[in-house]
Amino acid sequence: MHLLIGDLQGCLDPFERLLALWGFSASRHRLTVLGDLVNRGPQSAATLRRLMALGSSAQALLGNHDLHLLAVAHGVRPSHRSDTLDDVLQAPDRGDLLDWLRQRPLALTVEGWLCVHAGVPPQWDADQVVQHSAELQALLQGPALAEFLPLMYGNEPALWRDDLQGPQRWRFIINALTRMRWCAPDGTQDFQVKEGLEQAPSGLQPWFELPQRRTRHTPMAFGHWSTLGLINRPDLLGLDTGCVWGGALTGVRVDGGRREVLQVACEAAQHPGA
Repeated sequence: MHLLIGDLQGCLDPFERLLALWGFSASRHRLTVLGDLVNRGPQSAATLRRLMALGSSAQALLGNHDLHLLAVAHGVRPSHRSDTLDDVLQAPDRGDLLDWLRQRPLALTVEGWLCVHAGVPPQWDADQVVQHSAELQALLQGPALAEFLPLMYGNEPALWRDDLQGPQRWRFIINALTRMRWCAPDGTQDFQVKEGLEQAPSGLQPWFELPQRRTRHTPMAFGHWSTLGLINRPDLLGLDTGCVWGGALTGVRVDGGRREVLQVACEAAQHPGA
């Protein structure tokens, strides 16, 4: 049995309640968390320890908040006022937590579902998504992590080109897989708008609605975009349902062609704009 789970963001208690609702057993069950394991919630360090303790029963993707933690820990970025990362940064096992985190991928294929934290540009097919994830994972796991992390930041280039190289290429891949929401019809990414579908900006579309998207026939699951709410389509799962904002933590069982949605209510750890 395999459960895909939306953004945890350091909300350990709802995670435990979701596992209890599922009747989780490490010998029978597997789970994949779609990124943003830490930050904004109250128990980032304990959440990482829980996932680590699950061993091969659990997989997790890197989200933008997870990358932010790595950057703060390496002195590349300052903490934001809304960050709740001190329990990791000051933990006696800080090194173990950060080393485990940097080993996580940016994309996975699980039970026939292509899983990312945020989105994919229309120019990539499923194989390219996994290849680009592996390319960045090698950098994150490599000896020059502190030199790589500053190169992640910035919104350009916003449009994929096959000839992108070096920092521009890496930055685009990171932005697509961990920050993407809205795009122009040609796939140019917009990072300013975070609203849901009801407030669609003129000239922009959600990345998953672009008609030329090469992954449109690939079942895909993603998190990151809490203002969408739950998306539960035959070939598309959007699973960030705003746990940290007082929404719900959502898991969907996807093994064997099944589609079973599990949700637990969450207390707000933070409020939008705080």
